[in-house]
Amino acid sequence: MAIHWYPGHMHKANKEIKEILSQIDLIIEVLDARIPYSSQNPLLSSLRGNKPCIKVLTKSDLADPDLTREWQNWLEQEQGVKTLSLTTEQPDRMRQLIDLSRKMIPELPAQRQVYNTLIMGIPNVGKSSLINILAGKMIAKTGNEPAVTKSQQRINLSNDFVLFDTPGVLWPKVENEPSMYRLAVSGAVKDTAFEYDDIAFFAADYLLQAYPDNILERYKLEILPQNELELIEAIGRKRGCLRGGGRVDLDKASKILLTELRACKLGRITLESPKMIEQELIEVKLKEELKKETQSKKGKKKKRAYRP
Repeated sequence: MAIHWYPGHMHKANKEIKEILSQIDLIIEVLDARIPYSSQNPLLSSLRGNKPCIKVLTKSDLADPDLTREWQNWLEQEQGVKTLSLTTEQPDRMRQLIDLSRKMIPELPAQRQVYNTLIMGIPNVGKSSLINILAGKMIAKTGNEPAVTKSQQRINLSNDFVLFDTPGVLWPKVENEPSMYRLAVSGAVKDTAFEYDDIAFFAADYLLQAYPDNILERYKLEILPQNELELIEAIGRKRGCLRGGGRVDLDKASKILLTELRACKLGRITLESPKMIEQELIEVKLKEELKKETQSKKGKKKKRAYRP
């Protein structure tokens, strides 16, 4: 599965981030608490060098609290960053981000009395809402769909604190395929970029394994479906998504599952765990090594074949 959605402004944003990094004292990366690994920019660790970094897990009121704590520990230990778990329902806690940033910046460069911070995050992660709360007024556009912010903004939060805002950036290629699905399930990409039933089947398979009780309760099922198709069909029958002959309309049932999952109607759910990601990264590495080995063998065959 591939998500074909990488608008031109995102390519421009990646270039702009690289251009201003030399002026930046601290980076704030906004993550979706439901997908803390899949929603982070894989290039950030190499881009930021030794600059201090705070990873803010937004939408934590939608995520599994136990897994949110696991993710905070994992990110701090594995990546050497500071983490904060936030929600728009906690504006006072969000405002503490400025004081924390000041404490993490050891010393400003000579001749400069202003803290320059860069805030970044994938589309629809809650970055604009966070900025508006920090500023105390409507500065960044918000919306319940990706790609609302289109250009870089320079925001003065106080006399000595400047925030550089960048458009929500996705990357053109995600090496870990399950991460692509999770981005789609969470709503990080526009719904036109994928097939509903494909994404819903992925979500259904995960929910059956990780949150079976939530499924039974939400859809009033007496017996847990055995697989993702059975679950989608059960949802369709419960909600009257039927075609001629009593067949379930899988597309409509899939939309119901995704809409209710995103709206937290199935309960507080996190779509990945540190243990899952560690295993997936091992598999990605093995695939890469196998690919390189295959390419190397092909190259040797071509050399042997070409003998003047």
